[in-house]
Amino acid sequence: MLDRSRLEAALTRTLDRTDLSLPGAFHGKVRDGFDLPGGARLLVASDRISAFDHELGTIPFKGQILTAFCDHWFKRIEGVLPHHYLGRVDPTAIACVKCEPLSVEFVVRAYATGTTGTSLWTAYEKGDRVFCGHVLPEGLKKHQRLEKPILTPTTKAPKGHHDESVSRAQILERGLMDAATFDAAEKLALELFRLGQEDCAKQGLMLVDTKYELGRKPDGTLVIIDEIHTPDSSRFWEAATYEQRLAEGGDPDPLDKDYVRRWLRSVGFAGEGTPPALTAEVRMEAALRYAKAFERITGKPFEDDLEEPKTRIERNVAAWVTAHPA
Repeated sequence: MLDRSRLEAALTRTLDRTDLSLPGAFHGKVRDGFDLPGGARLLVASDRISAFDHELGTIPFKGQILTAFCDHWFKRIEGVLPHHYLGRVDPTAIACVKCEPLSVEFVVRAYATGTTGTSLWTAYEKGDRVFCGHVLPEGLKKHQRLEKPILTPTTKAPKGHHDESVSRAQILERGLMDAATFDAAEKLALELFRLGQEDCAKQGLMLVDTKYELGRKPDGTLVIIDEIHTPDSSRFWEAATYEQRLAEGGDPDPLDKDYVRRWLRSVGFAGEGTPPALTAEVRMEAALRYAKAFERITGKPFEDDLEEPKTRIERNVAAWVTAHPA
């Protein structure tokens, strides 16, 4: 586990943005992308963190932890489910096959929970009994397990806007995807979620819900892309205390990035106006929780790298390009 001295040293060595002399540059919420020779794509996980649709700064080692998650999960599904992963280039970067992403995100939910506008529980509390085409029973309680995991896709809203939960019928009606593609993607997503739940259960955790990105390789193969089962894309609860917490009328014990959201709320910020600057203590605590999540979920120790990130990334990318000429 990370110790305080290394966390303090890392506070001034975080990766906010990557600028490389490579074509196809793209800067997203968390990842920066670049084209590599031979039809490959470089994805660099920055240390940026956002909440309530605001960018908040950086968390030490966050990008390294997300990259370690990618390496773990894509290797885990090798030979089991199709994916885009080629290998780790740097502690904070991976190489993958360049794919065309599908036009919706695939959210899988196993519990009646959530607080955002697109969450199942928010809709259920308002009286909705059909969510993304799934009929929900009367009498559901907050955080209760659903009869089986369900796929609840969302649109990909432009930056600054909110995603919309949509059904299979709405996706087909809007021409966002054809039926065969949707059904194949649903099968992939539900199988990946089943595998994730099984692995997490072995670590004493519950995989509650998650978001997957899928895309097509140049040959048309449908594959899993982006990231899998990280604190950024998934919700995890402690299995040992779940039943007791519900019996007491409380919330399950989480293992996710909601710590930062809870801190923001505690200082009076819930999305309106200018967010407060994250303190050094909050940034370090968030890093510890990301590292703990990695170790709990994967059963592996997190090994950090304190080298100045931009110089290290440029060196490692150059070495990868040399080893993989077009």
